[in-house]
Amino acid sequence: MQVTIDDTIILIGTAHISKKSVDEVTEIIDRYHPDVVAVELCQRRYDGLTKKDVWENTPVTKLIKSNNAYFLLAQTFLASIQRKLGKQHGVEPGSEMIAAIKEAEDRNIPVELVDRDIAVTLKRAWKRMGFFEKIRIFWEFMKAIVGFDEEELEDIDFEELMDKDMISTMLDEFGKIAPSVTKVLIDERDMFIAQHIKDISQKNKKVVAVVGAGHLKGIETYIRDPSFSVDRTDLESLPTKRFSVLKVIGYLIPVLFAVLIGYAFFYKGLEFASLMFIYWFLINGICSAIGTAIARGHPLSILTAFIAAPITSLNPAIAAGWVAGYVEAKLRTPVVKDFKQLSNIESFKDFWNNRVIRLLLVVALANLGSMIGTVIAFPYLTSLLTG
Repeated sequence: MQVTIDDTIILIGTAHISKKSVDEVTEIIDRYHPDVVAVELCQRRYDGLTKKDVWENTPVTKLIKSNNAYFLLAQTFLASIQRKLGKQHGVEPGSEMIAAIKEAEDRNIPVELVDRDIAVTLKRAWKRMGFFEKIRIFWEFMKAIVGFDEEELEDIDFEELMDKDMISTMLDEFGKIAPSVTKVLIDERDMFIAQHIKDISQKNKKVVAVVGAGHLKGIETYIRDPSFSVDRTDLESLPTKRFSVLKVIGYLIPVLFAVLIGYAFFYKGLEFASLMFIYWFLINGICSAIGTAIARGHPLSILTAFIAAPITSLNPAIAAGWVAGYVEAKLRTPVVKDFKQLSNIESFKDFWNNRVIRLLLVVALANLGSMIGTVIAFPYLTSLLTG
């Protein structure tokens, strides 16, 4: 799908797993001989397409800490679906972008990566999401992993992907689950890419820009608007949240726990307070251990989650999944082969058996189990005091 704007900017809307898109991109570049070829990639995504060993240099600690486990799981899972569809149609994901870059290089035409860093997009989206949206996102993601059915991919109407490329379709679905981030995932990227293309066109005579079909309309609208102008640096900044429900809850938990235990000790006695502590330990520990077991963690990782969760739940600076993840990484250290296989995962079996994925799942599900345990334990302990 081609859109020409004032003979200076030619937009090509593509599906990321379409042989037709690959042919169209090379044909248009050959026909127009642009001064610059722009592609809807950031450096991180470009490296992921062209450097198959990019995972091999990823420190294990990076997989465990912060929200990396969730992001990397989501990235790998979505890429595996896209790769599976691409294989069915004989086209590697992102082939049209690579074809555009290769065609430009063969003709000595400069190439510009015009998309915003995917990590910035995800972090801005995460910061914008509310607490319950984050819970829902994680829940939907876990359902998708558990229900990953290769046969369902056979039923996808591939031609419809030309109306909206797969990544954009997935982002749209993401926006339905967490409406507050639609602006970050779609609108902001359209503005960023449009402004980047306009900036390039002002320095050069003609630009051919290869973008996902789902972004084509938004980018075209912004470029055609003479009053449109944004500062790309503003769209790349990470806003600080003045009020974070998760942080507040994280610091309130130890305070509330201390209040409950203190109240039990002074009004019910040491034995009752000790019993409450045991219930807290068991509920939190068992839930986190179950999560680790579902992730098929090592028995010692499961035991670690059981012991760590009741303690880490009272410390907002550390998470049960981090501790269980470190143990899992020590006992089943991912090797180079595991990292290489991440770029070849196409089935649920591949996804489930990979050591890197298992490590990420241990981190994610141990944390989720601990969170559920905390949610269950507090009302139960309160009921013991008031019962």
